[in-house]
Amino acid sequence: MIRFLAIQHTFSEFFGALEPQFEARDIAFTYLRPVTGQDVSAAAGQFDCLWLLGGAYPVIDRERCPWIDDERRLVNAFARSRRPVVGLGFGAHVVALAHGGTAHADPAHDAYWTIAHATDAGRDDPLARAVDGRNVLVMTNGRVDLAPTLAPLVVDERGRWLAIRPTPLAYGLAFRPELKPGMIEDMIMEDDRPVPENIGSLLDEARARWDETQETTARVVAALVDALDLMQERRKMPVFSLKAVKEDE
Repeated sequence: MIRFLAIQHTFSEFFGALEPQFEARDIAFTYLRPVTGQDVSAAAGQFDCLWLLGGAYPVIDRERCPWIDDERRLVNAFARSRRPVVGLGFGAHVVALAHGGTAHADPAHDAYWTIAHATDAGRDDPLARAVDGRNVLVMTNGRVDLAPTLAPLVVDERGRWLAIRPTPLAYGLAFRPELKPGMIEDMIMEDDRPVPENIGSLLDEARARWDETQETTARVVAALVDALDLMQERRKMPVFSLKAVKEDE
């Protein structure tokens, strides 16, 4: 069975709308939660793909996110093991950071609906084609400027990056295909969690666009499965040493 590892940075942000897509493909997944003190340095060889989920703070905020360096090392470990990595929102910023990006604290909240546009660099990319011209919800904190050599595959209506593919086996998506309206409600209710001032209007639009969003999510998952060959099992199976044992006569 294919097995994914998901790094969950807040209580309200999980696989959400992606879960039925994975379950339909018989994909299992495990959550690791550094916010509760769990160690991020998991062994890359135990999983077939790494997913970095959303968060509530900029990746540069070491006080709130003291595990960032460990998470970057985990991204690099999966890369060395030739296993895919996908970052969503906060996770996309971690991917960009791990590939030479520069992190900034502002804006504290960057949350809006926009139309995705494939760039020339994304013209032949399955993910870029899947979302080109579709409404997507962006929800991140702070920003990460991309390395000069990294061209975005998808941008928003103002030309800001929404999707990157720094290596053939890694994606970062600033938009959020996993978010369900109920998850946004949970963000609002989560204790001490900072939320954008426009969270109410974002939730209203998420409800109104739910049917459309589910279709977009299905397209995104199908594109990632295709581009990253996610149905390939990459975990190393245990190796046993077989020795002949002489029975007592």
